[in-house]
Amino acid sequence: MTVEYLKKATKTPATGEDDTRQIVIDMLKKIEAGGEDVAREYGQKLDGYDGDIVVGRAEIEAAAAQVPQRLKDDIRYARDHVVTFAEKQRDSTTEFEVELSPGVYAGQRLIPVTTAGCYVPGGRYAHIASAIMSVATAKVAGVENVIACSAPRKGEGINPGILYTMDLCGADTILALGGVQGIAAMAFGLFTGHAADILVGPGNRFVAEAKRILYGRVGIDLFAGPTEILVIADKTGDAEIIAVDLVGQAEHGLDSPAWLVVDDRALAEKIMARMPELIAGLPELQRQAAEAAWRDYGEVVLCSTREEMAEVSDRYAPEHLEVQAADLDWWLKRLKNYGSLFLGEETTVTFGDKCSGTNHILPTKGVGRYTGGLFAGKFIKTVTYQRATREGNREMAAVAARISRLEGMEGHARSGDVRLAKYFPGETFDLQAEG
Repeated sequence: MTVEYLKKATKTPATGEDDTRQIVIDMLKKIEAGGEDVAREYGQKLDGYDGDIVVGRAEIEAAAAQVPQRLKDDIRYARDHVVTFAEKQRDSTTEFEVELSPGVYAGQRLIPVTTAGCYVPGGRYAHIASAIMSVATAKVAGVENVIACSAPRKGEGINPGILYTMDLCGADTILALGGVQGIAAMAFGLFTGHAADILVGPGNRFVAEAKRILYGRVGIDLFAGPTEILVIADKTGDAEIIAVDLVGQAEHGLDSPAWLVVDDRALAEKIMARMPELIAGLPELQRQAAEAAWRDYGEVVLCSTREEMAEVSDRYAPEHLEVQAADLDWWLKRLKNYGSLFLGEETTVTFGDKCSGTNHILPTKGVGRYTGGLFAGKFIKTVTYQRATREGNREMAAVAARISRLEGMEGHARSGDVRLAKYFPGETFDLQAEG
């Protein structure tokens, strides 16, 4: 491959992980040992909030009254898109039963988990859309208890837009807790009496690490890190649109990678020149985040062919992948590793993040090599069952007995023997392994 880095990152998404892990381990241990009191103390210390943890109906209705009607309409628009798409995904997997051989039946059941914990970031930005992506999707899947939590603002509680959206999407219980303490409360069943079977939702590195540590004890949507964008562009790409899209993702945080893969040097240079200018035009908070993200994590890769571009992209396995190039059908068929794909300049990560319908809780740090993002199926257990007639046992029990003896598992073999003796008295079967 003739690949040239016109800009190379000085940091990786794994930078700083060790320190984060130890902090989170200590917090989880203290919260599990001390329960609700310790979780509440962390909320007071880290968020400056000393109100009720479980949000009541009066507070929810007061928050709804603060949300302008236009915003309510926009939230419903996004919710309807996400719900419709989630329903289609849910329905794409079905229950079934099949007769594998005469008298031998196997089937599949789809059973929603009982309790889901949905984390909605409320720190630097009020992630209203994340409430839709997690809570609404869990409800589409049929989850009985959906617990949502978000970081409260000092002296005020959860952002009214987030609170309204959580309730609109069907959250059964809402907790005014953020960070590790929010994740811990949902995992351990604090304040609700319902320990989460699965934890979902984006968050900062402490939230992501808490989910990673708790994985196995509870399920999680995926291992996630800072949000990422990769844009593939050929000479037909619009430099201004591409640069704006890269900056839009870089504003998420100091450690949000923004990657550009091109086959045209002139286009790359135009975009690289434009990036600092666009970042400088952001408000201060967003500017500081985007400056650091682009400086430390931004990369620009120049390739010779579109096949090389696809190979580079698949190696990154980005969370969000935009293609602004000719022959979009080729890219759709060729690209393999990503969280969500945005084909053509008419769509963008922003649309997917907010309202287009696909879920924005997606794999990062290369995890797109082996999993996709959050969808209704993440909340549903695909379990199997079997049944058989006595006649079906004639062949199946004998085969199982012979295989078991070949493996040296005599106890297993006798489970087949005993059934053959009962169902077919007087008949003789060859139950010994050969060789």
